Amino acid sequence: QLHLTTSEKNELARSLEMVQNQLQQKESEIKRETSEYKDRLLQAEKEHQDTLSEANRKNEVEIEACHEKISSLEHFISSQKLEIEHLKSNKEQLNNSLKEANQALGELLKTKVR
Repeated sequence: QLHLTTSEKNELARSLEMVQNQLQQKESEIKRETSEYKDRLLQAEKEHQDTLSEANRKNEVEIEACHEKISSLEHFISSQKLEIEHLKSNKEQLNNSLKEANQALGELLKTKVR
């Protein structure tokens, strides 16, 4: 009976050792896969960050170009408004001169008719 129990104990010990070895192998495999996934995730995050940084840089350049264009257009509009005011003033002066010339012509025609 003792011999049988010892034999069973040894068999169980070998089985336990095999299971423990299998668990260690599985644990090592899981750790390796986890490490690979972490590396891939870090690489993907880096690529995403690089892409995002590049997009932000391009957007900043485009925004700056738009600001410059807006500034240029505002300056152009301002100069056009000044030109319009100048032209209105000239038109008013010309209209006044025309009125005076017409009045003078009218006076001349009246004196000529007399």
